[in-house]
Amino acid sequence: MSMDTDCVAEAIARELQLMSPGVRTSRALADQFLDPEFVEVGASGRRWSREAMLSAMPEMQGADEDGPTYEPTGMTGTVLAPGLVHLTFETTLDGRRARRSSIWRKSDDASGWRMYYHQATPVPGERTTGS
Repeated sequence: MSMDTDCVAEAIARELQLMSPGVRTSRALADQFLDPEFVEVGASGRRWSREAMLSAMPEMQGADEDGPTYEPTGMTGTVLAPGLVHLTFETTLDGRRARRSSIWRKSDDASGWRMYYHQATPVPGERTTGS
């Protein structure tokens, strides 16, 4: 694998972990995935700071092991610059689809890849049904 491929693969792995209920319900674990300068623009249009997201994440949809979880599809990534990866993909959560874009940043310290920015845009149209 090339260095770019390794970086994209690591960002994808971290993105998938961040969507898991086990990480979403643990502030300590989620804290390891969000960059100190993290910002999100959610599907609702709300702008989230790092602190607001860490506080709300355990109660958000997708955090309950027994409830609906994120179903990602079509995840691809591009290295924008050394230490900066852009991921795009779609998710379905409880029948609602969203197009998503994440920027992952790797600092020089031992914290590894962390999500710097995330945006979700609802896909217009009817809700999907589970299979």
